[in-house]
Amino acid sequence: MRTIAEINEKILSGKATVWTIEELKAKVKKLGIKKTYEKVDVICTGTFEPMESSGAILNLGHTDPPMKIRKCWLDGVPAYAGFGAVDLYLGATALTENGTNEQDNSSIPEKGGAHVIESLIAGQSVTVKAIGQVTDCYPRPSFESTITAETINQFYLYNPRNLYQNFIVGVNGGDRQLSTYLGPLLPRLGNAVYSSTGALSPLLNDPNLEAVGIGSKIFLGGAQGMIVWEGTQHFPLQKRLDNNTPIGPASTLALIGDAKKMSRQWVRGCYFKNYGPSLMLGVGIPFPVLNEKIIENCAVEDKDIVAPVMDFSIPRRVRPSFGLVNYAQLKHGKIKIEGQTVRVASVASIYLGREVAETLKKWILEGSFTLSEAVAPLPCDRSFVSQDGVI
Repeated sequence: MRTIAEINEKILSGKATVWTIEELKAKVKKLGIKKTYEKVDVICTGTFEPMESSGAILNLGHTDPPMKIRKCWLDGVPAYAGFGAVDLYLGATALTENGTNEQDNSSIPEKGGAHVIESLIAGQSVTVKAIGQVTDCYPRPSFESTITAETINQFYLYNPRNLYQNFIVGVNGGDRQLSTYLGPLLPRLGNAVYSSTGALSPLLNDPNLEAVGIGSKIFLGGAQGMIVWEGTQHFPLQKRLDNNTPIGPASTLALIGDAKKMSRQWVRGCYFKNYGPSLMLGVGIPFPVLNEKIIENCAVEDKDIVAPVMDFSIPRRVRPSFGLVNYAQLKHGKIKIEGQTVRVASVASIYLGREVAETLKKWILEGSFTLSEAVAPLPCDRSFVSQDGVI
């Protein structure tokens, strides 16, 4: 057994051995679990994919006279103002309100909160329009101006649900094209789309959440971030294979990090046609190699991880499934569904996920990033609660 303190001492003295998750998997094939464990101290994982349950906390600073914001728009995107005075939360999927018609998908604007977050991280100016609740201590009724990341107090990402441990494959068995959070799904099984880097995905290499916990430092958007809680829809009790990897969406993480230190390279607004905006986000997790079990978990291959193929043409919470496919099949670009060959694409970037892992590795080797002890484990006993009302 090793300790994080021992690993950090090696990092700061320049003696740590750090590998990306791909390098680790290659070494295991050559050396085996035990010899690989003896050689490596830290394993770096990374991904770059849409993470729409994300957003930013902003504090604008007080005006003169001061105001208590009750409605606010940043570049036309509504920000939640139900906090104190000039605190705001800007959700990644919040839509610009100009010309939005909720009954007509063709009018869904292509700009949302994710794009405003990207603009601020890029150093660009953003317009602010605010309406206040007039009180004796907050007499100002309205405010209009422009801001940048440098002209406000706090600007940090607080993401309620990131880094899904596995996800689904979307297909469309119906007769018309569907616009979804995975992008367009063509009718009659015209394509299949997934959103994971498979065996490179951080939490699929830590299936029982033994290498990370609340308080673990991570790479978030090009800066140092932290795991602050379980993510929403955290479902560690998902059914699993013998290697403990889940057969569908399972654990998630809530993440936080200083957006003023982030890079536009790793935080990008995106848009799914006729669905809405989302946030493409780079996230990396370093695993301290404390024991051989961590190596064993990280040795998992694409052929050993599966995802369910779900039919989006059925508009219900529980959709029909065409069964399970493994990630080796998905990354090959074609799968078979009921005898039909279906083209496959991913909305997660393997190339940029590798870049995240390489960047994190570089930080650790330079000594600018050390590991942190978790202050508490992530829960592994959460069930999944749904609302049963139907229409």
